[in-house]
Amino acid sequence: MRFLLALVVSVALQIGVNYANDYSDGIRGTDQDRLGPRRLVGSELVEPRKVKLAAVISFLVAAIVGLILSVITSPWLIAIGLVAILAAWFYTGGTKPYGYSGYGEISVFVFFGLVATVGSAFVQIEKIEISSIVCSIPVGLLASALLVVNNFRDIETDSKTGKRTLAVRLGKSKTQMLYAFMLLGAAGTCLLVAFLYTLLVLIVLAALPLSLKLISDIYTKTTSPDLIKILENTAKLHMLSGLLLAIGLIAGL
Repeated sequence: MRFLLALVVSVALQIGVNYANDYSDGIRGTDQDRLGPRRLVGSELVEPRKVKLAAVISFLVAAIVGLILSVITSPWLIAIGLVAILAAWFYTGGTKPYGYSGYGEISVFVFFGLVATVGSAFVQIEKIEISSIVCSIPVGLLASALLVVNNFRDIETDSKTGKRTLAVRLGKSKTQMLYAFMLLGAAGTCLLVAFLYTLLVLIVLAALPLSLKLISDIYTKTTSPDLIKILENTAKLHMLSGLLLAIGLIAGL
């Protein structure tokens, strides 16, 4: 029951932040020359108010289900959920969106790594363990890597529209290094988890060839279609690594 409730909260927040970003970027006009898949507002496929409403509904679902979880477990979840929703909205929303200033990757690491992983574990066992914190690191690094490669693809268009993302601030070569560091850091942290808790987590090494290929690709493939494919495969790496990490932990603990 708690697992399903936590799953609904996480999915609703993910959907909500995507709609919120689509809306905020679209009304600012920063998506008009965007590379990659079209956005709803920027491409004028859907009215801005409808996309905004979809974001609000998604956040409302997350808030209601999160409230139920907080009643079952701890009232502290209410505060955490509120901060998560505010962080999701002001990533590209408001007068000074922090995503336009290079802080998006930090937020993704915190909320899609640390908070998501530790929070999910907490609602099950009602305590915070070091193991859940350590396991949140590879999850957060790979989630942040998704944003890194996305912003790497959009460096030129973001520079023209005033979006000072971390990729824009670092430049192409340092962004490539950061992406490689995140993928290798995620693999290295999984190895640490394996040696600290259970060697069955070494099953995550099955995803290492994909990590190494993606690192090679980020340095050698620079066209928009290629970078979109790297983004897609990074998402697959994130899903595969998380699944293998979970299987290893469940089987070994």
